[in-house]
Amino acid sequence: MAFADDIAKVAEQVRKRAEAVSGEEATKWGLIAPFFGTLGYDVFDPTEVIPEYVADFAIRKSGQFEKVDYAISISNAIVMLVEAKARDKKPEAHDGQLKRYFNGLRSAKVAIVTNGIEYLFFTDLRHENMMDEEPFFRFNVLDYDQKQIENLKFFHRDNFDSLVIKRHAEEMVYLSGMAQLVDSLLRSPSDEFIRFLVSQLGNIGSRYAIESRISSKVIEKFRPIVKKSLQGSLVDLMTQSISKEMGQSSEVSSSVNLEAIEEIQDEPEQDSEDIKVETTAEELEAFEKVRSIAAQSKTYSLEVKYKDVLSYFGLNIGKTNWWFLRLYLSPKKKSFVTRLSINEVRELAPGFEVQEMSASFGDAASRVVISSVSDLDKLSNLILKCYEAEASKHIFRKVA
Repeated sequence: MAFADDIAKVAEQVRKRAEAVSGEEATKWGLIAPFFGTLGYDVFDPTEVIPEYVADFAIRKSGQFEKVDYAISISNAIVMLVEAKARDKKPEAHDGQLKRYFNGLRSAKVAIVTNGIEYLFFTDLRHENMMDEEPFFRFNVLDYDQKQIENLKFFHRDNFDSLVIKRHAEEMVYLSGMAQLVDSLLRSPSDEFIRFLVSQLGNIGSRYAIESRISSKVIEKFRPIVKKSLQGSLVDLMTQSISKEMGQSSEVSSSVNLEAIEEIQDEPEQDSEDIKVETTAEELEAFEKVRSIAAQSKTYSLEVKYKDVLSYFGLNIGKTNWWFLRLYLSPKKKSFVTRLSINEVRELAPGFEVQEMSASFGDAASRVVISSVSDLDKLSNLILKCYEAEASKHIFRKVA
């Protein structure tokens, strides 16, 4: 089932239950827990979704230590903090324990305030390790669009990467600001903007140059011209875009959008004081096995590399978004994700449990459950197929 379908299912549950839910505890279990379950977190595992979390630095008030409603952990590191409100309360952040916990826990880069219907996502864009006053993303489970679903995927357990989330959060905030600025300029260009455009006319050609001083009178003269020019350019861009879309299939359009999302993940990583991810001996053993299997390919010789992040151990062929396997090697459960369809994987993995993935940035993906890294040897045909399928995409692109 696709991630959007999973969210739609939760939305329907919330719609049916909302009126019957009263109070904070009922909101937690009736509305909030199912939502985080859809994001891939085991809400019944107290080591992953920690209720009533009390930190070492918690302060005592009225005889009790301050706590947050949920702390969400991946690989024993707390990555998200959640403050729950009753369903009939507004999900607003305040200067209380949520901020203190966010500012005190260096590993937590996402704070969420929710009433089970609306979710407000915060990070530290203004000042490092200090929770922002305003959320960078809002998600209403009863009123959302496809773009918001794509944004929500970043918080799925299988995709969680605090650096990627922060870069994406920054982009979302500035895109919103730029959109408002452009809208304002289109409707009412400022004097400064008109002055700048008029001063640049001479760079287009000598016949466009304004010889006189750009006075307030000149600005008023050009104001309607600039406004018409901006609006005309916008119409031209939209016309070109629509014409281009009509010449492409919806599948191509969709794949372009997915690549744009993946490119965010492929940006150079910044130095950060975030959690130091330690690559385990088991992960390195898996890497050597996969690299050895890929070397057997008679068609491709692209180097296999790895990227170790908090939520998974990814194997790629040069760029992080050119991945072909993502391994999840926790002590309790082990598996890997591929970009092949579930039918292809089942055919190449007889005797193994194969599941359809619900939240993936790439193409249709499947999960194979394994008992240990040694199972990779038994799945060499599948691993080789995954490697060659990804390699074929990029060899083709280079030739084209």
